[in-house]
Amino acid sequence: MKFLATQILLCTIFLVLALHVGLTKSEEVENESQFNYDARSDRGPARWGEIRREWEMCRNGSMQSPIDLSSERVQVMARLGRLKRSYKASNATLKNRGHDIMLRWDGDAGSIYVNGTQYLLKQSHWHSPSEHAVNGRRFDLELHMVHDSPEGKVAVVGVMYKLGRPDTFLSTMMKHIQGIADTHGAERTVGIVNPKHIKIGSRKYYRYVGSLTVPPCTQNVLWTIVRKVRTVTREQVKLLREAVRDDSEFNARPLQPINKRPVQLFSPTNDELESVNP
Repeated sequence: MKFLATQILLCTIFLVLALHVGLTKSEEVENESQFNYDARSDRGPARWGEIRREWEMCRNGSMQSPIDLSSERVQVMARLGRLKRSYKASNATLKNRGHDIMLRWDGDAGSIYVNGTQYLLKQSHWHSPSEHAVNGRRFDLELHMVHDSPEGKVAVVGVMYKLGRPDTFLSTMMKHIQGIADTHGAERTVGIVNPKHIKIGSRKYYRYVGSLTVPPCTQNVLWTIVRKVRTVTREQVKLLREAVRDDSEFNARPLQPINKRPVQLFSPTNDELESVNP
């Protein structure tokens, strides 16, 4: 009997731990019918926290994203170090999630390293306009590269775009995105995709702790927002929006209160720049 009781106790502990880890992973809601971005809707951003009990963090969380990266609040930090990326090519699939277009890597696409922790690249998706703002300005598009650590921690790298020359990575995806347009839940295998082809640049970036920007708005997400704003064409932004057919002009969550959270900006010293470009 003691042996049986011990086994039951161990199984219970394991189940609780497994559920805890599962809740901390980067699982975003994929059923767009449950929420939208219309401020006047009963399923709009201001009501996300009321729709489902598991989404209460969207209303009650004190570390929500996105935020305004205001220069008045930013602390310049040289010791953060360059963003360490180790990406590699892997099979990938595009999915129309009804509120955005997601590119999911089905194999090992590499990782980033932050403070000694490895975060594995899982998927990327796009928001328009940009969700984060810089000194009150939102740009035309924002890419999120979502990573998970083996312990269930989440890290997202964000890249913002303004209208201009075509984004070369998006150019390679255009026909595939057109192939899943208009159909919620549609998927399309796109073959080998190398995340290194996403132009990021890691010399300067913002760093803060926030949340997922869609339900369930899970917190303790480590955000890295690249400071360099890249370019994208109007046609590329239009395709990403029209492909999902959600009757909304945008899919960006309103800015959230910072609540005295520290926001850091990595800016390399002259010595570091010389070591990279001797």
